[in-house]
Amino acid sequence: MQRYKRFLADAELADGRVVTMHCPNTGAMSGCAEPGSRIWYWDSGNPRRKYALTWELIEVRDGSLVGINTLRANRLVKEALTSGNLPGFRDYEDVRSEVAVQHSVASGRIDFRLRAPGRPDCYLEVKSVTLGSSRGLGLFPDAPSERARRHLAILSDLALKGFRAVLFYCAQHTGIRRISPAERIDPEYAEALRHAVASGVEVVACGVRISPERIEIGSALPIGPG
Repeated sequence: MQRYKRFLADAELADGRVVTMHCPNTGAMSGCAEPGSRIWYWDSGNPRRKYALTWELIEVRDGSLVGINTLRANRLVKEALTSGNLPGFRDYEDVRSEVAVQHSVASGRIDFRLRAPGRPDCYLEVKSVTLGSSRGLGLFPDAPSERARRHLAILSDLALKGFRAVLFYCAQHTGIRRISPAERIDPEYAEALRHAVASGVEVVACGVRISPERIEIGSALPIGPG
């Protein structure tokens, strides 16, 4: 497997053919894009697609499985929200995706807006965590991210305005047992996260159960240094 141009990866299949597939992850993918790694992919079966295959999973050095498709994290969280299976978010009746935020000092979109009668709106932003460190520690982000800092600014402003604002880390890595901001990679993000928490932003995290057959949301994870 060899990733290039951010959206593409070449992989050697079991029959020896080398194919180009879509890589649904625009991030650095630190630690989960090593050439020669074992991967799993999805075949759309659609001959009209330029790249019919989509890279989904990779087995990293410690044997853990990592879901590299960032869209999966949002879909898993949405499924849990709409089915009422996410503790702390079961009372919301209306779940909207990709909501433009108008009342913030920083413009942009937040992944979800949740509504329930008699309660302030809840805005929830999902971040997929794929960078695993020692002792089961997951780090975010895996590269300096202005976009992630902007989302924190929006959530901070919403919290100060009286809305419920939540940052949701979804660890798509079976070896991650705890999540922490990657201060050495992006110190500005770590500082922005501290400011967000001081402003009233909630930070929660969960793991993901991953196998070649199924990906599903797992149990809550602690947040903080390993």
